[in-house]
Amino acid sequence: MADTLMAPTLARRLTAPRPAALLLLVGAAATVGGALIFQHGFGYVPCKLCLTERQPYYLALPLLAAALLLPRRLAGGLLALAAVIFLVGAGLGVYHAGAEWGFWPGPSDCGGGAGPAPAGVDDFLKSLQATRPVDCTAAAWRFLGISLAGYNALIALALSGLAGTAAWRALRRG
Repeated sequence: MADTLMAPTLARRLTAPRPAALLLLVGAAATVGGALIFQHGFGYVPCKLCLTERQPYYLALPLLAAALLLPRRLAGGLLALAAVIFLVGAGLGVYHAGAEWGFWPGPSDCGGGAGPAPAGVDDFLKSLQATRPVDCTAAAWRFLGISLAGYNALIALALSGLAGTAAWRALRRG
């Protein structure tokens, strides 16, 4: 009996504006941090869409930090904005994952980032000969059949849902 009462109470507490803003801030930072670890730690070079998919997180992080500090109604507005931003991020992830699976064409100008910066002009000229643009339609890594773009879509959708729920609760109560 206590377990059935605890779940709604926990959900209610976690969707209050400040706890939700903190969870969202940590989740967004962890997502970007994970992408940066794959890039700089494991050497996965991001494509143009990968880099574009990070932009909603970069935009949402300061909004979520502000939502931690502002009164409930203002925090609710920022959380609503973050929900929309994460929803756009989920859409970018779905587009990218769909292009990887061949459901639709990817961008024609996809070329992505480069590896480490060359030390000198000679190294730069050598790297130009060996550099191949990263293809947005080829998944660099998959786990359980889902690419990083697919995981980004799922994470962004979950963050959007949490932000939207917290915003609704904050703005409903005033």
